[in-house]
Amino acid sequence: MKFKIQILKKIDTLIGKPAIYLSRVIRPRKSELFFGSGQATLKGGKHNKLKILVIRPGGIGDAVLLFPALKVLRDEYGNCQIDMLAEKRNQGVFENCEYINNIILYDHKPLKSLLRVFSEKYEIVIDTEQWHRLTSVIAYLTRSPIRVGFNTNDRSKLFTHKVDYSHKDYESLSFLNLVSALTKNKYTFDRNNKFISVDYDKSPWVVQKIREFNKKWDKIIGIFIGATVVERMWGISNFIETAKRLADMNIGLVILGGKSEVDDSAELEKAIGSEKLLNFVGKTTLYETALIISNLNLFISSDTGLMHIAYGVGTPTVSLFGAGIEPKWGPKGDKNIVLNKKLSCSPCTKFGYTPECKINVACLRDISVEEVISSAAKLLNIN
Repeated sequence: MKFKIQILKKIDTLIGKPAIYLSRVIRPRKSELFFGSGQATLKGGKHNKLKILVIRPGGIGDAVLLFPALKVLRDEYGNCQIDMLAEKRNQGVFENCEYINNIILYDHKPLKSLLRVFSEKYEIVIDTEQWHRLTSVIAYLTRSPIRVGFNTNDRSKLFTHKVDYSHKDYESLSFLNLVSALTKNKYTFDRNNKFISVDYDKSPWVVQKIREFNKKWDKIIGIFIGATVVERMWGISNFIETAKRLADMNIGLVILGGKSEVDDSAELEKAIGSEKLLNFVGKTTLYETALIISNLNLFISSDTGLMHIAYGVGTPTVSLFGAGIEPKWGPKGDKNIVLNKKLSCSPCTKFGYTPECKINVACLRDISVEEVISSAAKLLNIN
């Protein structure tokens, strides 16, 4: 997966700029629609459902934080068709999303997928990518008369509605600003309310298992021990010590993650005992993971996609920040605590790029187990 991501970024770097200039030889369609409550009225009095394409490449976090903007888009245009052009790695976030009609994956049968996008005749295309250029090229090549995107580099030449982007704004608010450019309405982000709903009937075995486990403990806490890059990893030894301390407090542990976390999760399970935890690592889909997290009393992780899912489903979080930009990515509201040492070299991640750390990820290593335990106890009202 990491290799595939690197390849996609390299392709964008090599051909992104030339593609922007070459694509402009094609002329977009002229709009023939009048908007109103999700209906589009064609000139001549005919009616047609408004078609909107939203482009969201990247990982889990961006996909999760796009939900408030998707809800607003659905509220504004009601009976419209909203298609999502995404990647296979964030597909699971959008599955069962009530605001989306169709999911199209550009990295799965790309030629077929792009031909479908180009033939659909979307009236509006919203490109939510923040920096890379090829998504803006795709938006332009749809020939849609209305194209909305971030004004971060020469990609903005291909948009009809250009939106300024700030690293100081929470990412959900940045996405809402894209819809604002279209509707001319101002939207706010409710920092204390959940914005993702889950359906327990979709996977009853998961819900039953975690609820049975919950009966044995005063509280249950979820832990995600991994991260997409090493600069966001707190370290398995820290998580093992944290797990031991929590188990001693009569707190049950639920370990989550994918295939890349299997070995570390096995080490953690061996260290504290299998009877004290539920190990779902590598055993659930992304949607099932969201169901599990929604049943937890608390979720602990570094700055990761699962952290954003926890925030989205309304589960309190203790999150560990260093490389990532806290104002943009840190969970907000009274039920969430962000631990951040704010070293002079952090945050160092910008537009998805994290440089190799030369000081052994001190920004995370300096966060102590005691600080994590204390934050968890505070959110759980444990003395």
